[in-house]
Amino acid sequence: MDLDFVRAQFPALQTPWALFDNAGGSLPARQVIERITEHLSTLPVQLGASYDLSVRAGAKVDAGRAAAARLVGATPEEVVLGPSSTSVLNRLARALRPTWREGDEVIVTDLDHEANVGGWRRLEETGIRVREWPFDLETQTLRLEDLEPLLNERTRLVAFTHCSNVVGNVHDVAAIAARIREAGALSCVDGVAYAPHRRVDVRALGVDFYALSLYKVYGPHIGLLYGRKDCLLEGRSLNHYFYSEDQVPEKYEPGGICYELVAGIPGILDYLDALDGRLFEEPAEPEARLDRTFAAIARHEMDLARPLLGFLAEHPRVTLYGSPEAEAATRVPTIAFSVEGRRSSEIPEILDGQLMAARWGHFYAKRAIDRLGLDEWDGVVRVSLVHYNSAGEVLRLVESLDAVL
Repeated sequence: MDLDFVRAQFPALQTPWALFDNAGGSLPARQVIERITEHLSTLPVQLGASYDLSVRAGAKVDAGRAAAARLVGATPEEVVLGPSSTSVLNRLARALRPTWREGDEVIVTDLDHEANVGGWRRLEETGIRVREWPFDLETQTLRLEDLEPLLNERTRLVAFTHCSNVVGNVHDVAAIAARIREAGALSCVDGVAYAPHRRVDVRALGVDFYALSLYKVYGPHIGLLYGRKDCLLEGRSLNHYFYSEDQVPEKYEPGGICYELVAGIPGILDYLDALDGRLFEEPAEPEARLDRTFAAIARHEMDLARPLLGFLAEHPRVTLYGSPEAEAATRVPTIAFSVEGRRSSEIPEILDGQLMAARWGHFYAKRAIDRLGLDEWDGVVRVSLVHYNSAGEVLRLVESLDAVL
């Protein structure tokens, strides 16, 4: 990893702080900021008119949606955009409900961020039965054998996480989605904690719906929902009455989208393409470039995570959640722990004074924190790395934790 090049692409890194709160929101790349600034400076007009400025602005927004689609391996009409992943997933639940009958069932987990739980659970008020897929307490993972007894002929959808935003363990989404499809149900995956670290290819995963937050993938504050086209067509429109049921994705975007932020999305690909050019000499097709760039990101991140995971796993008063192994196939560098006899809120406050930004709490995965019995201890301490972090920053963190724990 050419870290000098990488860090130069993120203007907000010009600070003495070591940023370990990236799972809450990564820094935007310079290319994203420039595109947003350009749009606000030159094309702050409404879309859909015949005059030149409106036509040009519309082309920028269309390019933004196309970039979002390329990022996840979809087509532009399969990409719904909104303020956050919570927002787009709630919209999806509302749109699908009229297509189901009273007594039909939805399965949610107790490991997910509430974004992929709350909207589905609220359907109970409308006659949908909600069943819970519990995670395994020992490994903090979702096991397919625990899903099996919950599936039946009334199951309409299973909502689960690609990677927990507190535990960091990666699930075999392709295998889970295949089993859900075999049962005649739809899959809805929360990929928010996964997408900053690994390539997302919705076709290869075989999912029906997949949500992520672009502001955690070095981009603007936008939530993205992929939906297989036939599935999006099946849902009911949430937009004005004159939007037809076959207008996807617009029927899922009431009030429209934030033009300048969508215009900034191609900056994510600009950055990743620039990084690819620094890392690899041989040319490659766009999809192959994304694959190899994210593979390089994963290798660097695991190198960063290894000493921190090792320190936490061996500390006698620390409980580490998720895998202790820095293996790209099984975890991301979102690392949570608790300390025996200490409230989790105590630790980040100490690190604040040393200019290291970490965080404590339940991180909107409150059901998981409650099941682990950690709520009364203020949840967990979460240290979340991304590829613009350095080995020196991690060393500082380990040395500081060693002194205070």
